Amino acid sequence: MKILILEDEIPAYQKLTKCLDAFFDVKISQDWARSIVDGKTLLAENSYDFILSDIQLLDGLSFDLFNAVKIETPIIFCSAHDDYLFQAFNTNGIAYILKPYSQNDFDKAIQKYQALFKKGDYNTLNSSTIDALKSALQEENTTYKKRFVIKKAKGIQLLNAIDISLITASGDFCLVNDAEGKRHTISQNLGTIHQQLNPKKFFKINRSEIVNIDFIENIESHFKNRLLISIKNHKEKVMTSSSTTSDFRKWLEN
Repeated sequence: MKILILEDEIPAYQKLTKCLDAFFDVKISQDWARSIVDGKTLLAENSYDFILSDIQLLDGLSFDLFNAVKIETPIIFCSAHDDYLFQAFNTNGIAYILKPYSQNDFDKAIQKYQALFKKGDYNTLNSSTIDALKSALQEENTTYKKRFVIKKAKGIQLLNAIDISLITASGDFCLVNDAEGKRHTISQNLGTIHQQLNPKKFFKINRSEIVNIDFIENIESHFKNRLLISIKNHKEKVMTSSSTTSDFRKWLEN
């Protein structure tokens, strides 16, 4: 058996080799590349039983390597990206190890490879899969506001964006409800705040209000194509405008 390890960090590479030694009874022949350039050379000159690959290499993404070199080798990705990114891998039958991983995590990934390899029905990367992974990675790397500075009489308080349930415009300021139903003031207008928030979590339901999907308790139909929304720890219901209702329904399903 021969494998290829694509990993730019030396400590991460050393951990992979230790996990390999712990899993297999015999010494496994392996090559190691830290860059796309070196990876291309090795793939052009050798064939491998499977590949252990990080996503970020010294000179770019491993996806670019797999786009440039046609391979039919099973790939186990070893990376530090969030689980949602790897739903695309699972759809295509590709194993992954999420950093920081344990020996048990590593063993399960190799066992999955072995089971698929015996059946001969493992899937290989195609261009559409790679494009989907790139898109997910780019979205994950987008930076959104993580917290806001709230000025209080006794000093400054930090409010995490994920703890915001509702934002209401109030002139050049905004009133913000937190997870406990307490209200705070942010010295920014609604449009500015809206641009800083993750659109998967927050939706501007009308001209003056933004809701966090994690705090929506109930939604009911209202007249003129509007929806009434109940927010956790907020007594009054909020309402979509007739022009945003359609997009709001679509947003709920994504």
